[in-house]
Amino acid sequence: MQKEKLRFIRKQKGYTQQQVADFIATDVSNYSRKESGDVRIIPDEWEKIARFLDVPLEEIYEEEEPKVVVNNDHPVFNDSSSGGNGSFNQFNNIPGSIIENLQGYIALLKEENEKLKEELKGSQIPSRTKK
Repeated sequence: MQKEKLRFIRKQKGYTQQQVADFIATDVSNYSRKESGDVRIIPDEWEKIARFLDVPLEEIYEEEEPKVVVNNDHPVFNDSSSGGNGSFNQFNNIPGSIIENLQGYIALLKEENEKLKEELKGSQIPSRTKK
């Protein structure tokens, strides 16, 4: 969903997409996708943009339509995937290094979960029998 209110006020105030992109620390193509609704604007970015445009947040904010993307070949969803060079991600605003760290953490949690399951199996008390 395009951010019509945001676009209108940005243009009305005479700012370019590049100027807003610089202020929220992203590149202009990513900001353009945010303004056109292809990429989600996170709450922190909404606040920064409102400050930059010197308007109340409510004046520019528009609800995000949830987008569900299923990509079973993506390394986040499939640990056995090669994931190419590891830096690509479909979220555009999550660095590849963070995704790699999260994948490592998920693997560690899975390992720990299996150990705990085994530990529970070994420590279960036999059920009492009625007399």
